[in-house]
Amino acid sequence: MKLTAHTDYALRMLMSLAVLDDRLVTIEELARRHRVSKNHLMKVAQTLVGLGLVRSVRGRAGGLRLARNSAEIRIGTVVRSLENDRRLVSCLGDGPSECVLSGACRLTGALSRALDAFLAELDKVTLADLVQHRPMIKERLGISAAA
Repeated sequence: MKLTAHTDYALRMLMSLAVLDDRLVTIEELARRHRVSKNHLMKVAQTLVGLGLVRSVRGRAGGLRLARNSAEIRIGTVVRSLENDRRLVSCLGDGPSECVLSGACRLTGALSRALDAFLAELDKVTLADLVQHRPMIKERLGISAAA
């Protein structure tokens, strides 16, 4: 399974907010630090706010912060919420498949179990787990150790 750029950026945004949990963080700052499009991050932020993972504060001194403790946010839940199409191959979907072997092979079951195992593994990981090395993450984001 390949995660979409939207999910990838959402996970990066969540990790950044977890590390910078002492202040509000603007989308402009996140875009600059991650070297990604501000417009794309605005869409990602809107999604995360809608899921109740991020809180948005409006105004000149506004920004984003986590809406929940990072230890409460399970990565498997985040990925499930963000990824609309988790099919590894077309025969895993609800619609018709172009595969002539559909329904006759055991690949579908094996891939379905593999996807379940992938998500189950992500369920074991919290956002807090992902940012255990805060000094290194801050360094990679270009944030001084004192910040």
